Amino acid sequence: MDTSQQAVILVGHGGVPKDYPKELVTKLMRLEAQRRASGTPATSEEIELDQRIRRWPRTAQTDPYQTGLESLATRLRPFLNGIPLALAYNEFCTPTLEEAVAELVGVGAQEITVLSSMLTPGGSHSELEIPETLQHLRAQYPLVTLRYAWPFDLTMVGSMLAEHLRRFMPQATQSIRQG
Repeated sequence: MDTSQQAVILVGHGGVPKDYPKELVTKLMRLEAQRRASGTPATSEEIELDQRIRRWPRTAQTDPYQTGLESLATRLRPFLNGIPLALAYNEFCTPTLEEAVAELVGVGAQEITVLSSMLTPGGSHSELEIPETLQHLRAQYPLVTLRYAWPFDLTMVGSMLAEHLRRFMPQATQSIRQG
């Protein structure tokens, strides 16, 4: 496929802005827990609270997580050789995965690979929510290939972490094996 029709979405967890009212976070979490426990759809109140927190104004000081994911995307982009890279967040921040896919499809992407910043298995976002969202999006965009680059090869992740660790343990450089 022509690389001009390919795109990548880097998905991060998302963080609560430091200046967002705590009582509204608590209320949103309570509503989400009730919905999950009952298996019912989100209420209009939950949807409104979710949208409010996602669209809260952010700065590097109020949302260092968003800044960090944007920095990671900046470091990843040169390795993609011009393939468009979009960001998405599981919760608390925008754009959502649905919004990022819609935007990329709107500019002609026909093959989108979703990459999570969450590296380890066992997380509900990476193992359940992202695949469920992609299943829904595949039905919505049947002519678009939506791929999920998951799970990570833990040997590769371990190698990357060992290399990183070598920078902080110069005396143990010989003891820490290179990947």
